[in-house]
Amino acid sequence: MSTATLVFFAIAFVAVFFMRLFKMGTLLAFLLTGILAGQHVFGLFELSGTWTFLGDLGIMFLWFNIGLQINMQRLWQLRRTIFGLGASQVLMVAAMLFPILVGVTTWTLLGAMMIALILAMSSTSEDLQILMDRNQLQTNMGRQTFSILLFQDLLSIPLLAMLPVLAGKSINLGASAIDILVMSFGLILGVIIVSKFIINPLMRVVARVQSGEAFVLAIMVNIAVWAVILSLMGLPPALGAFLAGMLMSETVYRHQVNAAIEPYATLFLAFFFIVLGMGINLPFLADHWFMVLMGVIGLIAIKFFALYIVARVRHVSAHEAFLMALILAQGGEFGLLILQTMKTNGISAIPAEHQEILTAIIIVSIMMTPILLMIYDQLIKAGRIFNGSSDKKLSEKINEETPTVVICGFGRMGQIVAQMLTAEKISYVAIDGNVDEVVMAREAGYNVIYGESKKKSILLAAGLKARKTKAVVISLNDEVVARDIVQTVHGISPLIKIFARAHNLKSSRDLLKMGVTSAMPEIIESSFILGYDVMTSLGLSKPRINALMNHLRENDYENVKKPIDIK
Repeated sequence: MSTATLVFFAIAFVAVFFMRLFKMGTLLAFLLTGILAGQHVFGLFELSGTWTFLGDLGIMFLWFNIGLQINMQRLWQLRRTIFGLGASQVLMVAAMLFPILVGVTTWTLLGAMMIALILAMSSTSEDLQILMDRNQLQTNMGRQTFSILLFQDLLSIPLLAMLPVLAGKSINLGASAIDILVMSFGLILGVIIVSKFIINPLMRVVARVQSGEAFVLAIMVNIAVWAVILSLMGLPPALGAFLAGMLMSETVYRHQVNAAIEPYATLFLAFFFIVLGMGINLPFLADHWFMVLMGVIGLIAIKFFALYIVARVRHVSAHEAFLMALILAQGGEFGLLILQTMKTNGISAIPAEHQEILTAIIIVSIMMTPILLMIYDQLIKAGRIFNGSSDKKLSEKINEETPTVVICGFGRMGQIVAQMLTAEKISYVAIDGNVDEVVMAREAGYNVIYGESKKKSILLAAGLKARKTKAVVISLNDEVVARDIVQTVHGISPLIKIFARAHNLKSSRDLLKMGVTSAMPEIIESSFILGYDVMTSLGLSKPRINALMNHLRENDYENVKKPIDIK
């Protein structure tokens, strides 16, 4: 290993450590790593073909991740908040930015419109991390902020559709708008049809193999295939990766896809931001520092004002509206991605030097958000702002989709438990790794998703939450996996009660030692049922038989191996 490589990893470690220490996104740490390792600072590496290739892979995975978040069912469930608050926010910001951009630049109207819209979008990765760190993701304010971010993800469809129009340098806004509208609806309709009739059956075949490696490779092949198809059509390959993510989001495998691809996606996203940092022209930005500074101040001020006004008009409290506006007032990685995609595909809708300045403005605005929130928190503690305002609304939990019970494994036992819960109108979600079971169960009307129950990301995606989910039922016939699930659930919340299926008495006692509330040894209970029928047929009274059963069940079946003496 060369010294340059060692120094590079040391820089990355220090950058990630300090960024997380100050509650900033790790992607910014990788961006800073690229800047420091690039030719303008330490000069460890040049932006070679290998780095460019890794950066292109990062772009693909970032687009894929964005597409994976756009699930039509979830968008429909939150439609009022998404298309009300989310659309109002984007349109308000874009309407304020568009005339400014037209007035101070020589860009085409379509180019100015494109930049106004991408600047209206915020950093999903940073904002979600901020909400989770502050324990506010499930509050009223957090839910509305999340809805705005979802709308921004949805907006990425027409924005991506604008890229080929920009590449053609069209200035006919009417014709361009029709092209973008047709392409956007075509993409959505195509996704629904292809997902149902092609991707779902193909992924079902892959899932039957029960191989994590095959599953990951199937995802990567899916990304590559659609990137090549759209590239051959003359469209940006990134649009193909985005389309691949949307296709996966419409299948029953989306939670497992997200869990399987997460480690690789993080790696390739890191490469994208490192390459982005290495490509930043620091001498040019140093010559235009005042323009960057004014751009950052202007962007944050305009977005904050627009967001605050929109939230207040929609009857959000002043306290919540102020915090929402502060969290969302930065630019986002989507804007960085669009600018980089335009650069790599030779789309010169705006001058290259202006792309450099816009990239710097977005990056600095993202870095400013945690700093502004720290100042906000200090002002709140000092009683300088919102003095005496109630935080009651900020602590309200309102996630109606959180299941009361999570069932791990959906064989016959899991189905019976689900039927009992449904009869009593208790919300549940079941998770199963057998694709055939999942497909048949969903067709029968059960709420089942495909995935590995032992993975934390799958349980969280299914909706398992501390203080909301009351119980987890483990109905799997695999002792090793059952133990893994118990450890994972306790890692999320040790307060959630766990009810497990055990093969025998030893398995039951092992699970009880791990903190399981109840572990039913199926062999013993099956024997009890059989014995009950035998003794009933022999004429013993039911109270006598029940007393015997209760005696055997005492102290976790301690009396099973002892001589029976019921007086």
